[in-house]
Amino acid sequence: MQQAGTKKPGSQHSERRKQAAKAAAKAGAAALLVTHLPDVRYLTGFTGSNGAVGIAGGRAALFTDGRYTTQARDEAPGLRVNVEKGSAAVRAVEWLAGLGVATCAFDAGQTSVADFEALKKAVPGRVRRSFFVAADGLVAKIREIKDAGEIKLMKKAAALGCHLFEGVLEHMVVGATEMEVAAQLELLARRGGAEAMSFETIVASGVRSALPHGRATRAKLPRRGFVTLDFGVVLDGYCSDMTRTVHMGKASEEEWDVYHSVLEAQKAAVAAVRPGVSCGDVDEAARSVLRAAGLEKAFSHSTGHGVGLEIHEGPRVAAKQEQVLEPGMMITIEPGAYLPGKFGVRIEDMVLVTPKGGEVLTAASPKAWIEL
Repeated sequence: MQQAGTKKPGSQHSERRKQAAKAAAKAGAAALLVTHLPDVRYLTGFTGSNGAVGIAGGRAALFTDGRYTTQARDEAPGLRVNVEKGSAAVRAVEWLAGLGVATCAFDAGQTSVADFEALKKAVPGRVRRSFFVAADGLVAKIREIKDAGEIKLMKKAAALGCHLFEGVLEHMVVGATEMEVAAQLELLARRGGAEAMSFETIVASGVRSALPHGRATRAKLPRRGFVTLDFGVVLDGYCSDMTRTVHMGKASEEEWDVYHSVLEAQKAAVAAVRPGVSCGDVDEAARSVLRAAGLEKAFSHSTGHGVGLEIHEGPRVAAKQEQVLEPGMMITIEPGAYLPGKFGVRIEDMVLVTPKGGEVLTAASPKAWIEL
């Protein structure tokens, strides 16, 4: 018997599918085809590597292959599951066309030309010309606003990330390789319950810290110099993302100044986070601090991005971005300064947009100067 106050299995996903159907209707389509796997998971709970969803009015169906017969039915209770050979997306389109719908929205940004040609062949010739309606990122846009359950999961992922940073510091000794540090961090992540890393772990030391995406190599940690660690974990499908930069040995005055300029820029951007503020304004809050410090040209990327089922999703926190922040959005704030041939610094937190401002999920991990 279902307990009072609890939702039926799959009801959350059912509500999300209703949202998606409304969005498709607003885009001028009577049905919706979903093929991007994070979107499929969001709408159904299905976590397999092959799946597509068809939605038409109050009807929906999940399509996959024989490898996932049991898994699909376990993960998507109450949803029609079709297990067939061939392309799941093609089978979904055939099902939608068979229902008699005249138009179907699809995510052109997630569909190759070859796949689209196959989808068109699945539709009867008499309606093929007007059947498909391109609607890029329709489900991804809905995913930008996290619900209470998603926020809870992401707070756990962020907390694990903070714990990993504390645990890996003791392994950061002169002569250890960047790969060894990354391996220790990833081992701690697995032991802590992570199902995967959010992305390939970045450990960039010495002059390599000037590489914004300096993935771990056999380079050894120096006696003196910065080490940047950028990493995240996946818990129950949701990603975390954080960056901390520490210094090995005694720093120069320039290193100290650059670090604290980046720190002030990061704090300024975090303070700017609140509903109604544009992503461009948040970016400018960080950029203006670095501009005043003479480091504007050393900041070569955007200030942040959305994070959730994917490590990079909307909104984009970058210069001139007019999209405004809304409660429930989860973004990163990660300004940096990179001086080629010398060193680089980046500091990153995950920030939840709340009705009152920004809540830092990675606050348990210190951003104050750390000298090892």
